[in-house]
Amino acid sequence: MEFKALLDAQRVFFNSNQTKDIVFRKQALLKIKSILKNNEHNLYQAIYKDFKKGELDTFVTELQIIYSEIDYFTKNLKRLSKVKRVKTPWILWPATSKQYKDPLGCTLIIGAWNYPYQLTLLPMISALAAGNTCVIKPSELPVHSMELLQRLFNESFNSNYIYFALGDKDVTQKLLDLQWDKIFFTGSPSVGKIVYQAAAKNLTPVTLELGGKSPGIVSRTANLAICAKRLVWGKFLNAGQTCIAPDYLLVEKSVVHEFIKELIKTLKEFNYFDGAPHYTSIINEKHFNRILGLIDPEKVIYGGSSNSKTLYIEPTIIKDIGWEDPIMQQEIFGPLLPIIVYEDFQQTIASIKQRPKPLAAYLFTQDEKEKSTFTNELSFGGGCINDTLMHVANINLPFGGIGLSGMGAYHGETGFNSFTHNKSILSKALWGEPNWKYPPYTPKKLAWLKKIF
Repeated sequence: MEFKALLDAQRVFFNSNQTKDIVFRKQALLKIKSILKNNEHNLYQAIYKDFKKGELDTFVTELQIIYSEIDYFTKNLKRLSKVKRVKTPWILWPATSKQYKDPLGCTLIIGAWNYPYQLTLLPMISALAAGNTCVIKPSELPVHSMELLQRLFNESFNSNYIYFALGDKDVTQKLLDLQWDKIFFTGSPSVGKIVYQAAAKNLTPVTLELGGKSPGIVSRTANLAICAKRLVWGKFLNAGQTCIAPDYLLVEKSVVHEFIKELIKTLKEFNYFDGAPHYTSIINEKHFNRILGLIDPEKVIYGGSSNSKTLYIEPTIIKDIGWEDPIMQQEIFGPLLPIIVYEDFQQTIASIKQRPKPLAAYLFTQDEKEKSTFTNELSFGGGCINDTLMHVANINLPFGGIGLSGMGAYHGETGFNSFTHNKSILSKALWGEPNWKYPPYTPKKLAWLKKIF
């Protein structure tokens, strides 16, 4: 496929105004849901081949989220697309003022590998719901999952509306060289900078969903048993290959020993053995070796075993970590959980603030003052108090980063707006023409206008 010709064809189709029709958009979204529903078995098989992700995990963390997003848009599309009438200052009368929801045009979606269905299709769904065309460049790492999506969508839709383009970074670069109306990227901050630079050449708006080291804070007032269960689940879901997973823990000194006991107890109960249906493998050998390289064997207090043949790394707890340790210098993106002990809550918040703003943050406490400090003083994309990950399950909460963890947001109405331009129109009546705005400009006119304004 010659990408310039593809983009030209999509632009012609967009300019035909078919994608702006709400009925057309709804039909496309329902068709997508039908395609996925009818191929669930194949989707489960493909993602298992890529990194041994089980059916329940795939349904809950991938497909059901996609279905819910489609259901939201098919139910609310008319409301979201409605022209909004706003007040007109009396000095502009007689006139009316309205905001029109205008799709941006031809969009490029660059997906990520760790949740290949969700992170590829959710932004595409937002773009289509807003009335745009889409070219989707999925990650090349989950090859079976993405080859299946490519076949399903490229056989079901005309390429001038939706097209999946598989390939390596050279394909991505060729696509980035073109002039899109919007680019949506999910991935690492280092690649996000490349995408941003490419978009800047054409002043193309971007949404960047990146990552970073997301902290989890465990206060002395936390319910340690519930805290351990929710942190273990959130950290080791998808073998830690989750952009909003708690990357490291800050645990108050007075409860650290008791809390570690709860962590180990929970890990034994959850039983993340090699081949467990609720535990995935690492995506490839490169990432497997990178993660193992972050382990300091002398500081491991639980786990640490691995299997290079199955790309399995056991959930691993690492204690006596300091801010300068190698494991604290990059996002782990794997099943390693380093613990830093703290004594002063306010100082801990200050230490986090000295570092790049994370995509997520989590606090476990029953202290209202600590909750307030966490919420009002710490800058991060989004997060939870007394839970992990679940803020992304609320379609009414925007999902996105800040600073090095990203820019822009999506999910639900926020996703619709990220692919939409608010076009402002003032419609003027042909009577009641004011004389003050036309020359000649006199001192008398100026004095009169000053009194009015």
